[in-house]
Amino acid sequence: MIDYLSQTIVLKIGSNVLTLSDGTPDLKTLSSLVSQIAALHKKGKKVIVTSSGAVAFGRQEIDLPKKLDPILKKQIFASTGQIRLINEYKALFKKENVHIAQILVTKEDFRDRKHFLNMRSCIQGLLSQDIIPIINENDTVAITELMFTDNDELASLTAAMVNADTLILLTSVDGVYNGPPSHPASELIPSIEGVLPALEKVATTEKSSFGRGGMLTKLKMAMKAADLGIRVIIANGKRSDILHQLSTVPTVPHTVFIPKPKKQSPKKWLAFGEHYFKAAVVINKGAEDILLSQNVNSLLPVGIQSIQGTFAKGDIIAIRNESNIQLGVGKAEYNSEQLQAVLGQKNQKPFIHYDYLYIAHYD
Repeated sequence: MIDYLSQTIVLKIGSNVLTLSDGTPDLKTLSSLVSQIAALHKKGKKVIVTSSGAVAFGRQEIDLPKKLDPILKKQIFASTGQIRLINEYKALFKKENVHIAQILVTKEDFRDRKHFLNMRSCIQGLLSQDIIPIINENDTVAITELMFTDNDELASLTAAMVNADTLILLTSVDGVYNGPPSHPASELIPSIEGVLPALEKVATTEKSSFGRGGMLTKLKMAMKAADLGIRVIIANGKRSDILHQLSTVPTVPHTVFIPKPKKQSPKKWLAFGEHYFKAAVVINKGAEDILLSQNVNSLLPVGIQSIQGTFAKGDIIAIRNESNIQLGVGKAEYNSEQLQAVLGQKNQKPFIHYDYLYIAHYD
């Protein structure tokens, strides 16, 4: 039997899992999940949690004027609710004799390689001391263009960062369906491998009242994580004893994304950089064909047609084809002025070395 809940696990608990139908916090489910996480922890599993629910806790905690700016309102709910949420976690884990730590991050922290490595070092240090990290977005400083799509994105980034074996996305449905989950004719897709299903057919764009994402976001993030070599499971966090069932009775309804071979750490850092690159380059058809092949290749100036924006050495750069479709991202080996001087020329050093180049092959 496959050990779905393998050695290093990133667990994302969705908003709809931790809220009741009236929008109030579901403390019973939270308590149950903490007990299950503690059980995995005591078996030697390294568990990292990204938890939604702060907005729901904040809504119950404080009343705000209806006319207040919606973004500001959600930030206030999240930042006030985060205190109660983490205190609930602390109290519940204390009963299990397990220590926790809170880490607040923004997308900007993942953009910079040094910040990225510092976060990874902190998380690894906590795990080495048998402390469970609970990671959340720092809503008090995150601005709209630098906010995570939702905690699915944060969980996926975290899984890539710590080289996790398994990423579990707990939601309010059993997994990915071939139609709307509420439709009687829709069937659960037990596994997805290699090819991205038609998104409009298998995922709804409907969003939670308490979160920013939906199943479409989960599907995209899951495919990207699986492409990096991380097994991804989408399951129903409302099901009784779901984590125990996944590890012992994998016939429990869920969708598993079969992972490809693991990729190098720098590529995992880059894989989720499509939303926080500094600038872009447009490549010609010849360079596109080379990069999309399965061979090991760097991006050379001879294959670059034009530059979009300015950047410094070490910045994340988007790579686009002649139709302006983004193919991937990479780390610039030199700045935009230096690239402009050798644009289209042969016999130049790589602009993006293969070790710091990520091309998506899952869509």
